[in-house]
Amino acid sequence: MLGRAVFADDPSIRMATIHTLKAQHDSKRRVLVVEDNLDSVHSMATLLKMMGHQVEFAINGFAALDVARRFRPDFILLDIGLPDFKGYNIARQLKWEPGFERTRIIAVTGRPMEEVRQEALDSGCEQVFAKPIDPAVLERLLASDEGAARNQAS
Repeated sequence: MLGRAVFADDPSIRMATIHTLKAQHDSKRRVLVVEDNLDSVHSMATLLKMMGHQVEFAINGFAALDVARRFRPDFILLDIGLPDFKGYNIARQLKWEPGFERTRIIAVTGRPMEEVRQEALDSGCEQVFAKPIDPAVLERLLASDEGAARNQAS
């Protein structure tokens, strides 16, 4: 289930893959990307937008809570290792707040999986992925029925 993205050096191959993924799913999701690495957060936001999703991002824990409360995402891709907050604490906080019961929080980490998996799940994250997430895995995750139910209830 864990995947690492493997991109060909040829940009046309990367774009063909993204367009194929976008064509497979017409469902638009609201996705919040929380990541303190600027290159990573911009790359992920761009990929998600190219897939047809509505995207917001935050580069620290304080901003993540603020943006989540305003944006009301269907999915949150949450970096566990933020400099100001641990992703676990953000997940716990949001899961306790009204209106986030159906938001799917997905932990993303660069740390060894055995160090973070159980705490991430205990904090309210539904799944844990190693960085970087394979775009095909990400699109299947966002196309799942649970996300569609949340999106339709909004």
